[in-house]
Amino acid sequence: MMKPLDLQKADTTPAWCPGCGNFPILKAFTGALAESGLDPDKTVLVSGIGQAAKIPHYVTPPCNIFNGLHGRALPAATGIKCANHELEVIVTSGDGDMYGEGGNHFIHAIRRNIGIKVFVHNNQVYGLTKGQASPTSDEGYVTRIQTHGVVSMPFNPLALAIVEGCSLVARTFAGDPAHLKATLLEALRHKDGFALVDILQPCVSFNKVNTYAWYKERVRPVTPEHDPYDRMQALALAFQWGDAIPIGIIFRSRRPCFESRQPVLGQGTLVVRLSEGAPRKAATGNRN
Repeated sequence: MMKPLDLQKADTTPAWCPGCGNFPILKAFTGALAESGLDPDKTVLVSGIGQAAKIPHYVTPPCNIFNGLHGRALPAATGIKCANHELEVIVTSGDGDMYGEGGNHFIHAIRRNIGIKVFVHNNQVYGLTKGQASPTSDEGYVTRIQTHGVVSMPFNPLALAIVEGCSLVARTFAGDPAHLKATLLEALRHKDGFALVDILQPCVSFNKVNTYAWYKERVRPVTPEHDPYDRMQALALAFQWGDAIPIGIIFRSRRPCFESRQPVLGQGTLVVRLSEGAPRKAATGNRN
């Protein structure tokens, strides 16, 4: 097992603002990855574009990395998982990349219940491009672009994931290192299906509303009495926002993962079978 410091690059300075919520996420992620027992040679980190998507660049090999286009992390991750379903595929990206540009992919990856882990750094703003409102920005939030305030209601990723029957739905906070690491570790150890962790992450440069202090006054750990398999209970928590914001494991489902419902994958990984020259079934039917 590698130690956390073996995973985080010591010779690279992350291109984030001092105080950025990505720093504690990187520390918690490398720590959780080290404790997870995952084989680095069989682990792939996938990201799109954005400040959060830089995380794989600050994690050393031997983990494998794929950095793709804006909003297209999930198609790449899905392809990787289907080609070799024995790999652990972890996606790390931001709220704009995942819920905005990648929103359609987000919906359908959950619907399929593909077995990947998705960590979304949700700072409710586009940090890389200097402060536009993101899909999760609160109504009334004022930016240099939305000068009269955001008029659209914020996208609710937890509620959508619960309705779609996501295997694991969780929320945590970058300002609570212990909770953050424990939640990421829980997701990394999740065995079957899509695991979503929405991480409340302050942007100290461009979001002056949702600060560390603002969240610390509001985040509330999910109580032990909560039944994550109860969809209606989970939805009630997903819609809580404002004076009290629940963090923890919000929902679980027992849906079979996408890979387990593909007979061809039961015969071995596609990448190995094709490399060994497994016969391909001839196409049939009328092509008119």
